[in-house]
Amino acid sequence: MGKKLLITEKPSVAMEFAKALKITTPRKNGYIESEEWIITWCVGHLVTMSYPEKYDEKLKFWRLDTLPFIPKEWKYEVISNVQNQFNIVQGLMQREDIEEIYNAGDSGREGEYIQRLVLMMAQPNPKAKVKRVWIDSQTEEEILRGIREAKDSSEYDSLSDSAYLRAKEDYLIGINFSRLLSITQGRTLANKINEEKASISVGRVMTCVLGMIVSREREIRNFVKTKYYKIVGEFGDQNSIFKAEWKVNEKSKLFESPLLYNETGFKNEQKARDFIVSLQGKKAIITELKKSKQKENAPLLFNLAEIQNECTKRFKIKPEETLDVIQNLYEKKLVTYPRTDARVLSTAVAKEISKNLNGIAKGFKDEEIQGYVKKMVEEKYQTNNLVKTKYVNDSKITDHYAIIPTGQGYENYDKLPELQKQIYKLIVKRFLAIFYPPAEYSKVQVTIDVEGETFYASGKVCINKGYLEIAKPENKNENKESTENQQNVDKEEDTNLEILKELKKGQELLVKNYEIKEAETSPPTRYNSGSIILAMENAGKLIEDEELREQIKGAGIGTSATRGGIIEKLERIKYIEINKKTQIITPTNKGEIIYDIVNFSMPDMLNPKLTASWEKGLDMVAKKEIEPQVFMTKLENYINSKFNKLVVKM
Repeated sequence: MGKKLLITEKPSVAMEFAKALKITTPRKNGYIESEEWIITWCVGHLVTMSYPEKYDEKLKFWRLDTLPFIPKEWKYEVISNVQNQFNIVQGLMQREDIEEIYNAGDSGREGEYIQRLVLMMAQPNPKAKVKRVWIDSQTEEEILRGIREAKDSSEYDSLSDSAYLRAKEDYLIGINFSRLLSITQGRTLANKINEEKASISVGRVMTCVLGMIVSREREIRNFVKTKYYKIVGEFGDQNSIFKAEWKVNEKSKLFESPLLYNETGFKNEQKARDFIVSLQGKKAIITELKKSKQKENAPLLFNLAEIQNECTKRFKIKPEETLDVIQNLYEKKLVTYPRTDARVLSTAVAKEISKNLNGIAKGFKDEEIQGYVKKMVEEKYQTNNLVKTKYVNDSKITDHYAIIPTGQGYENYDKLPELQKQIYKLIVKRFLAIFYPPAEYSKVQVTIDVEGETFYASGKVCINKGYLEIAKPENKNENKESTENQQNVDKEEDTNLEILKELKKGQELLVKNYEIKEAETSPPTRYNSGSIILAMENAGKLIEDEELREQIKGAGIGTSATRGGIIEKLERIKYIEINKKTQIITPTNKGEIIYDIVNFSMPDMLNPKLTASWEKGLDMVAKKEIEPQVFMTKLENYINSKFNKLVVKM
């Protein structure tokens, strides 16, 4: 009887598959075998692309006349320190009794690539059918479903094409442009950093991210603070006074005046004082009074970029460390697949969501979380109509849905380090919050007319916490000053509300005083290791506002799987520095010199839009919207045309 061979990305995952398939036979050297199954594993990458010198010895030396290097036939080789495991996997693949080969690599583009390289190099038994296991978590039922529903490997050919192209693109851009710039500009760099010789490292994504960091640093360095002067009026009656701020509009005598810095402030303090004098003795009348209730829903679920940003803010850890933690939680069956860009669930998962909720309710022995679950039950929060909400959207999912708790794996929870427990709880809270009602605010907006000049005041108070009870915004690790400022604003809005609620439209107000409030422009903030991930996800734009991020989902730079690693590499090669305590990123002197060299010779390498368009092209290959050869031709043309221009420029 023929056998089935299943290959995972690493040994620990192979053990989970063996457990799910109830295989109890002892582990052999590099594999496990039962009557029906053989399970083996890679140890990450087993096969890699060959360096140029494997094509031709002469290419070991970096010389202009051998560039650009674009092979016609690509060479690959087994990585020497894992040759042993490759031989085991190859031997098993070539066995005569193998009828089916199950590729159970990581369910993503890079996971596909690792396994396809092995299949290509190992030349398995040609009679064996190759199938692909694609799973969203490592729970037993999901593993068994993945095996049961495994599709023919050919269904993933376009994903594989896109993976091969990504590797070729990074290889060609990295090797050709690093060599070109090192040959032509290496001496300049060495002189500037006082070293004997220096090479320049260029990467499709890495160089673009360096560009974002350096240009932000220079914006901050060149920023000149500008003071401007706002006008605040104190209005009310004998018992209660509230503040309102002046703002220019078409009725104002200062409409489009050169005296103004912006719509709320004067350039010159004296002119602001003169304006106050002109208001003295004039009547203040309420022309508009708006009372409203505002609802705010819980944010979307975590994808990898969002949780990496959140963990950098809360725990001051690097994105790569966050990914390691969530990968571990995934392998311990506690959460779903981590390397995802989606922040929503699929309809199919939403229909079965009670499994996850019941699992948390029964299995997660955490007092705080149990309190939230108890409230959901007592208040009869809707958990069965999730499909109709913004948290479910099949069109926004490519490979995997958002990161959520599986409701399983609690036998592993107690043994986790404290930080991992906290990150797990963060994911649970974000998940439970989507079942809670929206937060509700009572808001009053008042418009006051002082003979053609307009003042505005507003008050806002939370009347029903809703989801905020469970997903409180985290302030305690933010810088102290901004927290205090926010608390002052909140206090002012709360106290204002009670006074403003009593006012009536058309009412004349007592004017107690007008005062000048000095303000100044502030420079942009530096990226930290979490916010840079968000900026990469949105092709170079750091969108701070959560709701806006929900709507704007452009093609990003890099992928969820690789972004953290790119930041690590830039730090390792000393192009950037990351403050250990704050995680704030600054470029090094060397990084800035590299930026200038690239900016002089090939500035489009620093352009997030270009990098994002390459990423979009790879995505189009995966979705079968363009043929792989079309992408490859564009890439070769790009490299050749760059070289033609650059060699002349140099």
